[in-house]
Amino acid sequence: MPCRAHLTQLRDHEEELRKQNVKIVVVTFETKFLARIYIEETSLAWPLIIDETLELYRSYGMLSASFWDIWGPKTWLAYFKEIIKGHKIKKSEGDVMQRGGDVLIDPNGIVQMHHVGKGPADRPSVEMILQIINEWHVEEKLKKIT
Repeated sequence: MPCRAHLTQLRDHEEELRKQNVKIVVVTFETKFLARIYIEETSLAWPLIIDETLELYRSYGMLSASFWDIWGPKTWLAYFKEIIKGHKIKKSEGDVMQRGGDVLIDPNGIVQMHHVGKGPADRPSVEMILQIINEWHVEEKLKKIT
């Protein structure tokens, strides 16, 4: 559920991301059936890549987490916040120990941010993501000037 909350936060800034020419792709390790349900429930408009073999996850160092990383206090707090908002906890059909993360790749194919989550609640803030995007746009403009 914290992953859904993170995507909702990104969606709340979708217009700003679009103006920055940012394309978002969501990667999941869930089955096609569960991914389809996820798209319907969340009205996800971004492309969704299904990585059941975890090849992409492994290539970015997103391996299995420890029990404490997954079920520690930060995770419980994140779930509690979602429950307070009225969201229901849903049982995951996938590997609950699989780490997630965020990867920002600039238009030149260079990874500008690589965040491997320690647990479900460990995501970079949207503000941090926007700051990194703004910084690389400034760098690109400076390169064109010089």
